[in-house]
Amino acid sequence: MDVKIREFLDSVGSFFTGGDHIPWSDRDIIAGCEREVTESGTTETKNEGLMRLSWALVHSRHSEDVNRGTIHLEARLGGSSSPLQTREKLYLLSVGFYRNGDYSRSRHLLEQCLKIAPDWRQPQTRKKVVEDQIAKVKISYF
Repeated sequence: MDVKIREFLDSVGSFFTGGDHIPWSDRDIIAGCEREVTESGTTETKNEGLMRLSWALVHSRHSEDVNRGTIHLEARLGGSSSPLQTREKLYLLSVGFYRNGDYSRSRHLLEQCLKIAPDWRQPQTRKKVVEDQIAKVKISYF
């Protein structure tokens, strides 16, 4: 397996463990995820690949990738078959909106995550960061 893809998969695993750090992805990782989706054989592997692609897109340094990721996640949100999938998609959407500076929408999505999984540390931590950003934006207007 390509080293960049392996590093990406490791970072996806750490994504679910919590923490304040939001990692970045690059265009090579996104391209690898796109190939994985294209080459997937079953619906299950395609769906897993689409989640990794969504993760890579919203973690990109390029706003066009982040926008593509949020559009993709919003389109797939209704098709979630479990609360776990829904919360993961909501969290990734919140990351995308955070990266694009839409802090209030990010906070709203994090609150939805916490309704599904109140003890999930990652959105709890991210919500504090988002609220700090909202406070900074309000202060800068005065």
